[in-house]
Amino acid sequence: MDRGAGASAPPIWARTSDLDFSVFKNNAVRKISENFNVQFRAEFFNILNHANFAVPVMTDNTDIFDSAGAPNPAAGLLTSTTTTAREIQFASKIVW
Repeated sequence: MDRGAGASAPPIWARTSDLDFSVFKNNAVRKISENFNVQFRAEFFNILNHANFAVPVMTDNTDIFDSAGAPNPAAGLLTSTTTTAREIQFASKIVW
């Protein structure tokens, strides 16, 4: 049974986007020891700060319309994300 090209990957709206980035600089300090090294690091998590919204979920499992046929104001409301916001972390490391 052939489901077509769309069955191989989730739809574009269901994918998450998260890009992490890290840079570091090694600094050899020969005055202390031959192997002494100080490393400075900067790490960026979700550097593009792309919001990945969670699927809208109704807490009481109601539908888009109530029993009287009036639209539910909470239907389709995006209230949370699946990934965290941008985080930046700085660190130093001493190796000898």
